[in-house]
Amino acid sequence: MVLRNDAAPLWRVALLAGGDSDERAVSLASGAAVQAALSSRGHLAIPLDPAEVDLFSVDWSQFDVAFLALHGRFGEDGQVQQLLEEAGIPYTGSDAAASRLAFSKSAAKERFLQFGVPTPPYVLIHYADDSARIERMVGLVGYPLVVKPDAQGSSLGVSIVRDPRELPAALKRCFEYDSFGVVEQAVVGTEWTVGLLDDLVLPPLRIETPRDFFDYQAKYHADDTRYHFDDESGGALLRSSSSIADVAVDACRALGVTGLARVDLRVDRSGQPWLLEVNTIPGMTDHSLVPKAAAHAGIEFAELCERAVIACLRSRPRRPHLLHNAFARRRVS
Repeated sequence: MVLRNDAAPLWRVALLAGGDSDERAVSLASGAAVQAALSSRGHLAIPLDPAEVDLFSVDWSQFDVAFLALHGRFGEDGQVQQLLEEAGIPYTGSDAAASRLAFSKSAAKERFLQFGVPTPPYVLIHYADDSARIERMVGLVGYPLVVKPDAQGSSLGVSIVRDPRELPAALKRCFEYDSFGVVEQAVVGTEWTVGLLDDLVLPPLRIETPRDFFDYQAKYHADDTRYHFDDESGGALLRSSSSIADVAVDACRALGVTGLARVDLRVDRSGQPWLLEVNTIPGMTDHSLVPKAAAHAGIEFAELCERAVIACLRSRPRRPHLLHNAFARRRVS
């Protein structure tokens, strides 16, 4: 780390984005936005795309920190976190164990149930299950229901199923992305998301879309998706928003999630929030949900990126002996 003339830190940042998951395009967009933001504050952010660069051959001693903008597999599932932990380089977001837990929807839901975090009832199915078993498992949940891949993001492979005739197509879509699927009771109500940065809870955001749910199209392409905060509706949502924030905090604590995260929920017609999932590496473009909520709280995008780096530097000190040894081992081999 070097210092600017005003003594503010100037970081050398390894910006990990891209990869070869189904969320590559989203990850590259997040990476480009973070690079521009950090550069605007005087930091040196160098993009590293795991689809093009062998991360095991990188000399991590040239960096102060790694900023993770890798969505999907190898980004959110604990693999890259494990690599960086072994290299001794601080990195943004949750550790390997929490990332692995959050990335599996079924494993995360089991933890939510253990900690008393309200989450819709579910069953876990496999692509090799015969139709009789799937019919029996689906019967335990009941219609309407949601079918989703166990390990996937950006709502890829997710379907709302209201009728048994729609189930085969939903299962086919799900198993295109993962060999395991989660069948979850659908919550009829409103869709919400809450951004967090460690103990900082950003304003809960209600999502409105004319589509069945906040799917990939609504997230990244549709121009008719709307976002609402409490103070923009005269405080009418304040009571529900407070309980939503509490559930989001409880969910992150149950999984051990730290750093930047986004919690997705639905609120039923009685006002009860239901936890859907926790995203350990949320989208980081200036149009993504966590940056939207941060901006509403008065935190502009570049400051949010800097806060994420500061949080990880405080919780994960750099370990120079590991950096040196890891690079030395690679040179010998």
